[in-house]
Amino acid sequence: MSFYKSISKSMPDLKLKLFQARIDQEPEFYVKKTFSTALFLSVSLVIIAFSIMKSPGVLIIFPVLFFFSFFYFLRFVDVKIQKMSRNIGQEIIFAGRFLIIELQSGVPLYNAFVNMSKNYEVVGGFFAEIVEQVNLGTTMEDALNDSINKSPSPELRKILWQILNTMKTGANVAESLNAVIDQIVRQQQIDVKEYGRKLNPMAMFYMMMAVIVPSLGTMMIIVLATFMGFTVPLSILLIISAGIGFVQFMFYAVIKSQRPPMELD
Repeated sequence: MSFYKSISKSMPDLKLKLFQARIDQEPEFYVKKTFSTALFLSVSLVIIAFSIMKSPGVLIIFPVLFFFSFFYFLRFVDVKIQKMSRNIGQEIIFAGRFLIIELQSGVPLYNAFVNMSKNYEVVGGFFAEIVEQVNLGTTMEDALNDSINKSPSPELRKILWQILNTMKTGANVAESLNAVIDQIVRQQQIDVKEYGRKLNPMAMFYMMMAVIVPSLGTMMIIVLATFMGFTVPLSILLIISAGIGFVQFMFYAVIKSQRPPMELD
């Protein structure tokens, strides 16, 4: 068994994640590409750091840098799934209500799916796939099952599951969807309230770690250098600036990732 295959085998859900993220690659190839990208990035950064600092000591950071880069890029599939799920979450209430109105107006389920695919950019893509499979001869139940497996969004899976179960039992699809949509709206309202409670301590932590501590630390280094009579190398200041920028970027990414979809009405 190859090295890349053994790593992919240790992540049994990777194949499903690649499927949901619409990444048309085998897990082994994805791990191999991630390994190569992390290796190239690590070598490049070490070469740049060595050219600036002129010290062989920078080679010590290579293993840490490679390890961090490899697992960071390996999570790209999770990031893509999360982004797709957020985009779906911004449309899911509108799309769900649109579907309910279509069905209550007497539009057949297949035609309602066609209209959904034409009116909603993100959610509509999943319904367009269902329509395409049905046109190729797949039954509506099988097409819905396949779309449920492909969906990266739990909200969309709830709606598709509800449609599928209602079709099997012969109940009214529009009435069943109303209950699911109301549940999704309540969950989004809860998520917004939780986000508001998290935002204040996160903002305080950001001010401490990304603004106050770096500013005071840099000022103390300059003052100590002045009193002790040595010059702070430009490379050190550049490294500090890059570190501060990285920390601020990470805080921004964390805050943005915690922000829930804002469709509530």
